[in-house]
Amino acid sequence: MIQVKNLSKHYGEKKAVDDITFEVKDGEILGFLGPNGAGKSTTMNMLTGYISSTSGQALINGIDIMENPKKAKSYIGYLPEIPPLYVDMTVKAYLDFVYDLKKCRLSRTKHLQEIYDLVKITDVKDRIIKNLSKGYKQRVGLAQALIGNPPVLILDEPTVGLDPKQIIEIRALIKKLGKNHTVILSSHILSEIQAVCDRIIIINKGKISANDTTENLSKNMTNDHKIIAQIEGPREEVYKAVRAIKDVISVRADMNRGDNIYDYEIEAKPGVDIRKPLNKLVMERNWYILKLQPNELTLEDVFLKIVMGDSPKIEQELTDEKKAKILDEVLGKKPEDKKAEADKAIDEAQEKLKEVLNGITQKKPSEKTQKLNTSLNKKKTDKKGDEK
Repeated sequence: MIQVKNLSKHYGEKKAVDDITFEVKDGEILGFLGPNGAGKSTTMNMLTGYISSTSGQALINGIDIMENPKKAKSYIGYLPEIPPLYVDMTVKAYLDFVYDLKKCRLSRTKHLQEIYDLVKITDVKDRIIKNLSKGYKQRVGLAQALIGNPPVLILDEPTVGLDPKQIIEIRALIKKLGKNHTVILSSHILSEIQAVCDRIIIINKGKISANDTTENLSKNMTNDHKIIAQIEGPREEVYKAVRAIKDVISVRADMNRGDNIYDYEIEAKPGVDIRKPLNKLVMERNWYILKLQPNELTLEDVFLKIVMGDSPKIEQELTDEKKAKILDEVLGKKPEDKKAEADKAIDEAQEKLKEVLNGITQKKPSEKTQKLNTSLNKKKTDKKGDEK
């Protein structure tokens, strides 16, 4: 449905997007990730025909977006990060307007009612958009993208500013839409991409750094050979015994799950399976293995490895707090966080202004000013005497 062939976008000597190629199949939900300045937004703008490419092709349902933009765009439903809403219109009037704008040939009443029901905005269709909550505005933005039943949906940050309940509902809706549409979903929420998308593309420095399912990315990138075993038994004894198993490199037991129950993170040499000797050890000591699972990389770990480089030193020192800080810097802050920072900066500026004004009003007048004030007061007194 979507084919991108050797697509590039240059601004002078700067290569915003550098010769990328990928394909999105019918009925597939593709997650599109990338740090700030990686070329993610530029790529999406080229796919929607908002900007032209320097070279290469972007085909929507076999139509080149540059050669026949009108026809190619008719196959696309687009939800930008800030929904394109006319806030002084009612929901119904706005969607009627979009229906006419798109020259939709489907039955107006039936088609719009299906969209109302799908995105759950029937109860607010007669309300003015500016009076709606952030969640409902996002739903209306999604509704306009669905008008005309386009086979391709491109959604940029569709859950920004929503509460947890609304996020779950929008995720479920996107999964449902993926059955009948080809969807490209861009988001800074990595867990959202992992939960919703069939496949993930990570773009970094204008090039595609990864293109696979989350599961395959984790398997292909990890070389830690770690497992997590939840074992019931005396912590120190279990730790020493497991550490003594042949080919075990390291053992950690930081998570207490109950009385003498710990999660043991066990790392073995590459290519060595220690599950059998571990089971044998536990049975001989009359301990119990309550859970055994591979320690696979999360999407967050994969993303950080790609954008920062696969450095063992960095991995060892990267705490959860550092991860959060790096992700915040790499992915960019959410709009509500930026607004909060802006509000704080304004408050601080206002406080400083008050201090300056107070300093001005409380400042002792100069000798010249004092003489002038005395002279003016004397003239006022003389004038009052003349009037009497």
